[in-house]
Amino acid sequence: MSIIRDAAAIAKGMSITLKEAFQPTEVENYPDGKGPMRGAQFQERFRGKHELQRDENGLEKCVACFLCAAACPSNCIYIEAAENTETTRISSADRYAKVYNIDYNRCIFCGYCVEACPTDAITHGHGFELASLNATSLVMRKEDLLVSPSKLAGTVQSKKDEAAVLA
Repeated sequence: MSIIRDAAAIAKGMSITLKEAFQPTEVENYPDGKGPMRGAQFQERFRGKHELQRDENGLEKCVACFLCAAACPSNCIYIEAAENTETTRISSADRYAKVYNIDYNRCIFCGYCVEACPTDAITHGHGFELASLNATSLVMRKEDLLVSPSKLAGTVQSKKDEAAVLA
């Protein structure tokens, strides 16, 4: 009796396999999809390429406290601090990150750096195309990670922008 039951189970499994084999294949054409993400859809909790944020005045939020580097289990964040001067303000605090590097050869996208940051200066973006055959191009510098001032919502970048905001 068990032989008949086993043969019936195999026949049922094979019938499902054969039925699916002749169905049309549904694929999402990733590189040619619609929109800026080209067909990619992300969950809100997706952890992509890091971004260094700016405040509402366009200054950097990072105050070089080194908490993100201390929290990183893979030790992929390197920071050098420098002092702000009265003539040159990079951040709103006394210090700023003169050098801020993340080595994506080592990063495991755990999010501990984002959680540790007291000023919300570092966040995960939605950048996902990080693959490279050159390992040195996977070390992202501060300039690569910093959000451009033009992306800030509601900030005034020029007299023309100021007129548009006031209108």
